[in-house]
Amino acid sequence: MLNNSQVIAAKPKDKAYKMSDGKGLYLLINKSGAKYWRYSYRFAGKQKTLALGVYPDISLKRARELHIAARLEVINGADPCEQRREKIQAVVEVEQKKQAAIENRFQAVAEEWLEVFKPRWTKGHHEVIERRLKANVYQWIGDQDIATIRAPEVLTMLRKIELRGAPEVARRVRMICGQVFDYAISIGKSERNPARDLRNALTPRKSGHFAALTEPKQVGGMLRCIDAYEGAFITRCALQFMALTFIRGGELRYAEWPEIDGDTWVIPADKMKMSRDHIVPLSKQAQFVLEQIKPLTGHAKYIFHGMKSETKPMSENTLNSALRRMGYTKEEMTSHGFRTTASTLLNELGFNRDWIELQLSHVEKNAVRGAYNRAEHLAERRTMMQAYADYLDKLRQIS
Repeated sequence: MLNNSQVIAAKPKDKAYKMSDGKGLYLLINKSGAKYWRYSYRFAGKQKTLALGVYPDISLKRARELHIAARLEVINGADPCEQRREKIQAVVEVEQKKQAAIENRFQAVAEEWLEVFKPRWTKGHHEVIERRLKANVYQWIGDQDIATIRAPEVLTMLRKIELRGAPEVARRVRMICGQVFDYAISIGKSERNPARDLRNALTPRKSGHFAALTEPKQVGGMLRCIDAYEGAFITRCALQFMALTFIRGGELRYAEWPEIDGDTWVIPADKMKMSRDHIVPLSKQAQFVLEQIKPLTGHAKYIFHGMKSETKPMSENTLNSALRRMGYTKEEMTSHGFRTTASTLLNELGFNRDWIELQLSHVEKNAVRGAYNRAEHLAERRTMMQAYADYLDKLRQIS
């Protein structure tokens, strides 16, 4: 039998050689000086060798313990090499299952789908779809095996989007999820599209709602049309200003220059639908629109005065008529629709619902939440309005 001193002292030779410890256990010394523990045994009439590890990671004492365990397997009619192979295979199968579980998660499938379709989409469209998934979906069902997701789980997720005041976003997210589920079916990772079962489960659009464009690519196209509008300059500026501030039509038409103070517009209560003062933070882009139009209307009472009289506000039909002239039907877009457009896009961008509702000057039905302070969250709203204006500039580049 070997001792520790012999194992330590063993030196390499011109050829690999063995040092026996008895009963089939030996130390193999390679030409490089590496030392390997091996167990040589016969099983089912065949000579076999089991690797027990490398010295000094495996000490002499530990090598003997492993040797005894392997001999007992042989005595009990089991092949240690086969047992080792089965254990390794079991570990491999576990790892494969773990990897499959990762690859079958909704988020993993969605990201694969995005990558597959990326060459077919514009960069802007791809970014919008990816952002919608990250902001609305992954945190709820992203880690679930896509094959196990059922319609009620998807509906719960969509209801959360509706509850934050973004029903249009919920509808679009349902459609995106439906495309991901269809892709999963096509690659064999799912057998059913639960989003398809929810077509009539979401809150329907209110009858008589104001038509609005909410798809980023379409909004970008409309903004380009407004910038290129060949009608009256005042009308073009009014449309640009409306898109940036998303106030009501009457509030825009009756806007007066004294109400503007640098980057802030304070609309007095008597002009507001809710009969309370309203602060509109003006983005750099909104201020630029005012700078452009001031040489034309700065001497007049109204910023956006009528076409026929400088003493009267713009006609309530002017903006809608301009939209029709640009080719948008009343079923596609209205001047009031800029509010829906902003609400939808801001929700998609992840801004706080309260900030959005305050900026839209909506009255909260809940009496406690309805307590109104015109400057509430003003700093946050100012940041939001600038971010929204910057986002609209970005949408102009989507084609």
